[in-house]
Amino acid sequence: MTNKKKYVLVGAGGRARFFYSAIATDFRETTELLALCDVNQTRMDYAKQQLEQKYNYPEVRTYKPDAFDTMIAIEKPDAVIVTSIDRTHHTYIIRAMELGCDVITEKPMTIDEEKCRQILDAVEKTGRNVRVTFNYRYAPHHTKVRELIEGGAIGKVNSVHFEWLLNTKHGADYFRRWHRDKRNSGGLLVHKSTHHFDLVSFWIGSEPETVFALGDLLFYGRENAEQRGVTQFYDRATGNPLAEDDPFALHLDRNGRLKAMYLDAEHEDGYLRDQHVFGDGISIEDTMGVLVRYKNKAILTYSLNAYSPWEGYRISFNGTKGRLEMSIMEQSYVNSGGDKALEGAIKNKEIRMFPMFDKPYEVEVVSGVGGHGGGDPVLLSDIFGEPAEDKFKRAANHLDGARSILVGIAANRAIRTGQPVKIADLLKG
Repeated sequence: MTNKKKYVLVGAGGRARFFYSAIATDFRETTELLALCDVNQTRMDYAKQQLEQKYNYPEVRTYKPDAFDTMIAIEKPDAVIVTSIDRTHHTYIIRAMELGCDVITEKPMTIDEEKCRQILDAVEKTGRNVRVTFNYRYAPHHTKVRELIEGGAIGKVNSVHFEWLLNTKHGADYFRRWHRDKRNSGGLLVHKSTHHFDLVSFWIGSEPETVFALGDLLFYGRENAEQRGVTQFYDRATGNPLAEDDPFALHLDRNGRLKAMYLDAEHEDGYLRDQHVFGDGISIEDTMGVLVRYKNKAILTYSLNAYSPWEGYRISFNGTKGRLEMSIMEQSYVNSGGDKALEGAIKNKEIRMFPMFDKPYEVEVVSGVGGHGGGDPVLLSDIFGEPAEDKFKRAANHLDGARSILVGIAANRAIRTGQPVKIADLLKG
């Protein structure tokens, strides 16, 4: 049996459960969770309760952010798992490395170019490792696409068309919570699209070079609702009669997990998880189009909409020897509102190959089990299990994390300025 790797976790919100439940169940023999760190003691206490009562896990200690250094000194972890609010990722990533720890961070690695530069500088200075948890890389159908392209099935990829649809359950959820403020999340082109931009680099084996984008808030928000004739508005849904017949409302008191993590924790930090998606104060876009040129000359056209009737994506690759198409319909969900294995689970998938001078055919892929198209369990095994060689090189480091977010960061700048943005220019400074 190997020596257990020791971890502490920063940010005890919804995504934290993905990691601590894995450590407490499937990876008890290889890992050990020592402590939690969060701004909210109620939320940490709920995570502790889950660990002890649901998973029969030994008690973990809790620390507030101002005691982060103390936690590292006392617990002496091998690595820090970062699942806090996006705008704080860089703070914990950098400080953890300075204190001698490796880092496992939830995506996005950070939200703007300055914080990205700081992380890259800290990695170079400390020599520590940063792992970004891109679970979509591990979904069997995504791995298959990499295998096909890498094997030359369609020749050199010259263009990619990628359309991602968030529906009125999952997509709306970003407009209820802290993500609706771009200062917290970088907007959906950073917070959500980091997955998608990472996949494109992973698939075609190249780095983004130039980005142009357009985007706007065209569906959510009070002004848009007023233009459609809506006259009733509210600040939050829970306990509000105005929200009873609103299909976009989220009632925290009707879901035990959401109630424990958020409603019961409001008295500490004032965070409202159930805000009106048609309220004021939304600074992120819900309709976006992005054009990217890669260093290998491939061109990506990308679309993201957050109010579709169905959830999923369509992607096509045009190469010198043919075309590859993939269509995926995913299970819709509200973050942390149910079984984590259903988050991004596949409802329907189709992969078709169109050789240049031959008959088209279906590409069969064994379906994965678990969230994000079956990618979640494979990712967790790669992080917490026994080390194993991966011929597809799916583990993502700080450079992968930077490439993906810099496309979204450049797109945000292009939306603001109306001008194309060179990725290299973002890293100057």
